[in-house]
Amino acid sequence: MPYRFDDILAFLQAMETGSISAAAQRMGLSKSVVSKRISDLEAVLKVELLHRSTRGVIATDKGVAFYQHARAIMQQLDQAAEALIEQDEEFCGLLRIAAPMTFGTTYLGPILFSFISHYPRLALAMELNDQITDLSGEGYDLGIRIGRLRDSSLVARKLAISRRVVCCSPAYAQRAGLPTTIDGLTGHECIGYTNVSPGQIWQFESTEPGGAPRSLVIRSRIVTNNGESMRDATIAGLGISILPVFIVAKALANGQLINALPNAYPVTDTIYAVYPQNHRLPKKVRAVIDHLVAAFSGDPPWEKGLKV
Repeated sequence: MPYRFDDILAFLQAMETGSISAAAQRMGLSKSVVSKRISDLEAVLKVELLHRSTRGVIATDKGVAFYQHARAIMQQLDQAAEALIEQDEEFCGLLRIAAPMTFGTTYLGPILFSFISHYPRLALAMELNDQITDLSGEGYDLGIRIGRLRDSSLVARKLAISRRVVCCSPAYAQRAGLPTTIDGLTGHECIGYTNVSPGQIWQFESTEPGGAPRSLVIRSRIVTNNGESMRDATIAGLGISILPVFIVAKALANGQLINALPNAYPVTDTIYAVYPQNHRLPKKVRAVIDHLVAAFSGDPPWEKGLKV
């Protein structure tokens, strides 16, 4: 078919960045050139791939289907090229990673950047988003997941245990008092996380050996989709929250927050590096995973010196 490779690349970039302007910036081209390339591709295929608006682009059903196939083919081409180049033991090409926002900015980023700095031919595209990303469908090499894994199509390697803590500010404790039991939380103002099902469910370890976790449905006064915002609302004295220690470690250490329920233990999460099941895992991805496993071995950095 008389389509051009550059036109397909322009479409893929628009899909992955969410707009033609962002795609043009990433490709180092003008917006009009990228728009023309996508229009040419649509004309050749005789289908509409994207709905365009002032807010960005949204893929049509056929656009999504074409993207998935085209992205898979591009990955195969990348792997074929990298298999040849990696024979000289130097990593190259683009490494695409998806990770949660706070963990990505606070801990993952510095570790990855240190790794990338040793390989001038290796590029990194890191997408930070607290929502679950379709790694295979969106062409990611690697993802970071925190919690209990549900997607059996992914291969997972454990990086660290993530403890959670029930916390509030000293000012809130003075104003509203502290709960003495898990049930006592229902009488307090709470701060919830929106990237879970409606009806905030807080889970605690059983007091009986081998017992099932205890679940508590919380009605939150404030909800947000970001852990740092939850932490800041908690510091401001607006309620009680359950948060990962890696988000609140500094606030606990400097006294901005306190453990509001020290005799109860929220169910811990696990931090994983996950990747799609492929017949061949690129050397660069394997090397990055090994680097992350080594970096987080032993006590996680946010736990060191913390007494909670």
